Amino acid sequence: MNDRDTERTFAALPPAHGRGFADTWWGRAWLKALEETALDSQQLKAGRRLARAGAVGAVTVRPGRITAVVQDRDRTARRADVLLEQLDGEQWDRFLDLAVDRAGHVAALLDRDMPPHLVEDAATAGIELLPDMGDLVPECDCDAWDHCGHTAALCYQVARLLDQDPFVLLLMRGRGERALLDELQARSTRPAEVPAAVPHGVDAAEAYRAVDILPPLPAPPGLPAEPGLPPSLDTEAPPAPGVDPAALRHLAARTAVEAQRLLARALGVETEVLGAEEELTASQDAVRLALGTPGTDVLDRLADGSGRDREALSRATRAWSLGGAAALAVLEEEWTPRGATLARARATLESAWDEDQRPLLRAKGNRWTVAGAPAQLRLGRDGRWWPYRKERGRWMPAGAACQDPATALIDQEIA
Repeated sequence: MNDRDTERTFAALPPAHGRGFADTWWGRAWLKALEETALDSQQLKAGRRLARAGAVGAVTVRPGRITAVVQDRDRTARRADVLLEQLDGEQWDRFLDLAVDRAGHVAALLDRDMPPHLVEDAATAGIELLPDMGDLVPECDCDAWDHCGHTAALCYQVARLLDQDPFVLLLMRGRGERALLDELQARSTRPAEVPAAVPHGVDAAEAYRAVDILPPLPAPPGLPAEPGLPPSLDTEAPPAPGVDPAALRHLAARTAVEAQRLLARALGVETEVLGAEEELTASQDAVRLALGTPGTDVLDRLADGSGRDREALSRATRAWSLGGAAALAVLEEEWTPRGATLARARATLESAWDEDQRPLLRAKGNRWTVAGAPAQLRLGRDGRWWPYRKERGRWMPAGAACQDPATALIDQEIA
């Protein structure tokens, strides 16, 4: 592996005012590891402020280490490093075998995407690609013993780099992009060994497991840009008793959407299509089916089946489109955080803004309303913050969930 492949330097990124630091799921996982590791929320707050202001210089990435010079508000320059354990040779061999096992994984990596199933399969095999709590080890010449504002700012900036290129993470784990792709290509084109003849009487399950004797499967088809169109029901024959053609057409259309989501999941492609990840209640499933453009009669049936009126069903489908069943629960369930949950929520709100920028929030249960503005934050039971906006006298979902309450408001431009 040459020196250029084991060290990459990225130019300083512009300030990040008014936006979050991570859009991809792996970028958010990186920030989760940081925020669960740091003991001092004030240092995280300082790091976000420095990163948003563009105080992080060029970032150098090497196996096991990232480095940058971070400027304090008083222009003092500090060298910040964050260390991450490298994978050993045996772990890399297992990871490469997993990657070439599915053609979609290699294609996704070439597209600068990190397939969730590749990461999950690797974790099952004992290979942790994404850092976990405590894995990001800070070093800074300000002599802080834990994450300081400088190392936190570096991590927030690296989350933006990871969004653009997951090979940054793989380099930190010990392999440069060129060496990794060369090895993937070599393993993909390696001829299969001819197995010995299988004797008579071999157990069927054992023979089935001997997949090396079979030729490689063709690459899976690409994901269609849109869900398929259900067949036309326009016929001259009247419908059978009890069959509603409009309802049947809509059900077929929603089934096509769900089929596309399941195919995307199988191919390791991240999409915005929300589906049923777990068994739904009849009320929840009615909301899911109400997405799209069902006719008036179908909407009336779904509203009745969900136990809502048409207006409440419209609010529910809007919530579902932003986050599925979790978003629907936040819309319709008001609960009171207590104990450690309430303490964490208050600490998060306290550290999310500079003191002179923090809006006045009035709390009721799990809902914090911005005084003097049609804006509200709702805390989900999973600790995420959901933005809401008041429209025609009712609180309406305004965006997807965020870990950072300030980002939730900023992204929707309602603060």
